[in-house]
Amino acid sequence: MTSHADRGAAHSPSGHSTIFRYVTTEFVVVLVVLVGLVTGSALHILGADTPADFVWAGAAVVVLGPLVWSVARSLARRDVGVDAIALLAIAVALVLGEYLTAVIVSLMLAGGNALEASANLRARRELRLLVERAPRIAHRRSGALVEEVAVEELLPGDVVIVRAGEVVPSDGRVSNGAEAVIDTSALTGEPLPVTVRPGGEILSGTANAADAFDLVVTRPSAESAYAAIVRLVERATDQRAPFVRLADRYAAFFLPVTILVAGGAWVASGDPTRMLAVLVVATPCPLILAAPIALVSGLSRAARVGVIVKGAGVIEQLGRARTVLFDKTGTLTLGSPEVERIVSLNGVEPTEALRLAASLDQLSAHVLAEALVHDAERRGLRLTSPTDVREQPGSGIAGTVDRRAVVVGAAGWLEELGFTGARVAASVADGRHEVGRAKVFVGIDGRLAAMIVMADHLREDAVGLTASLRETGIRHVALVTGDSASVGEEIGRLAGVDRVYSEQRPEDKLEVVKALRARAELRPVVMVGDGINDAPALALADVGIALGAQGATVSSETADVVITVDRVDRVVHALRIGRRSLNIARESVLVGMGLSLAAMAVAAAGYLPPVYGALLQEGIDVIVIVNALRALKG
Repeated sequence: MTSHADRGAAHSPSGHSTIFRYVTTEFVVVLVVLVGLVTGSALHILGADTPADFVWAGAAVVVLGPLVWSVARSLARRDVGVDAIALLAIAVALVLGEYLTAVIVSLMLAGGNALEASANLRARRELRLLVERAPRIAHRRSGALVEEVAVEELLPGDVVIVRAGEVVPSDGRVSNGAEAVIDTSALTGEPLPVTVRPGGEILSGTANAADAFDLVVTRPSAESAYAAIVRLVERATDQRAPFVRLADRYAAFFLPVTILVAGGAWVASGDPTRMLAVLVVATPCPLILAAPIALVSGLSRAARVGVIVKGAGVIEQLGRARTVLFDKTGTLTLGSPEVERIVSLNGVEPTEALRLAASLDQLSAHVLAEALVHDAERRGLRLTSPTDVREQPGSGIAGTVDRRAVVVGAAGWLEELGFTGARVAASVADGRHEVGRAKVFVGIDGRLAAMIVMADHLREDAVGLTASLRETGIRHVALVTGDSASVGEEIGRLAGVDRVYSEQRPEDKLEVVKALRARAELRPVVMVGDGINDAPALALADVGIALGAQGATVSSETADVVITVDRVDRVVHALRIGRRSLNIARESVLVGMGLSLAAMAVAAAGYLPPVYGALLQEGIDVIVIVNALRALKG
């Protein structure tokens, strides 16, 4: 038997089997108490009152013993919860000889704990389904032979056969030949399979929904998208969730009211059974159960649509959120910008400027850098390895390429380094109707050499996103980007955000989050990003959401929520689930408290005997629990 005070500890074991044993124990306790109730009732009907009382008392003690220990530990921590009311109700019932009342209250408490444990187990199962379906064996081609190897042995360049129905063992691309039909539902929640053409990328963890095909491995198993998701799931299921935060806030009011009403009823009437009746109907199962069951059900619901939430407390914060702050590149935009044109400055050959810039950018993880490298390779330019590389996250990169000092980055940063004219060139480009384009500047040997104009388009699923967010109760939507004001404002206009913060370095993004969190009317603040440079802001926000689990593992590990599919509109799903779960939790708590307070008034007036009060409270519990379980549904 585990009570409210120790429930968080009970949910923290890392092994799934430990949680299963915990749930089994809770149901065994329910069975023992139920058998005691039925056996005692049968003896009472047969006229054996003393044996009946003994059986009822014994069944109540099964619950009372662990409850006393739990409340004592809470008192030692100066953390008295509503379990104290349940303890008082059972103890007073035993002292007054109301053994049937004691066992009914015990059954109510044990049953509630078992239901909560079951809801938690269900949520963990939804998450661990991702872990359990991880492939362990791959069929690798070796010349004319096909050999079975452990997934961990796969290396980039290996060719594996993915048979019909098999889970894709590693990230890769479809080999030249037939198309592949892929079921992505386990990662994305999308029910319809997608067709991937030869050369197309496929993520591990998806499944082959048609004929066998060859897959060329592009990442080692440990670095694959699915492995990243598995690590996140294991960490999410191992975290201790602050299940009772919502209930504790209401308990601060409910506990003293209960003590005052119960004590007042006893003093006014001189009848201790009135006090017992008040305590019985006040036994706080609705408080103890409503918030945890609703919030944990939200975890389960989110996992079904590819949203991994690291704890029920995060669901609660999502439900309260008022502000959403988006990163731009790769979050609101496609994150795959293309080179539109190269403007030569100071007579430098455009293709040479691109070659030197792309050579340096080979060591950068920024999406603009990746785009430059991709464009240079597409043009067949010979890239060389840079040396003495120094990168300023969010600003640019500097180093030596072919014995030439090369700097690549934003206009403002190059101006700071002494490359005059970058801001002017950017302004001239904006005047030529290139507002909203990213301008990357290249400096070579101390002189401004070129301006590379790039375009990164708004995601299709970001269209109408702001309106959908407002429907969930969000008051303020903002965009934060390291790009220039013209780029930021253009994307912000297309996305319909309320405010744009441009030219923000990672440390500047922190200040933006701090400023928003300092305004009470805008808290809690949700930060959405997908890049490594977003990680500090994700950590500082009330809720950090990482878009996609592949690649940017730092941001994924820092975030409170990870969206396993590359769709920004899943942020709306997460907020809706959080809002619905929190509303159901509040509704359940308030309904339970309201019914209990009404019953307390009737009991204090002497119109509700303890046994009938216990039965009434059972009915209240059923109403609250059934209502809380609605959070499992969409």
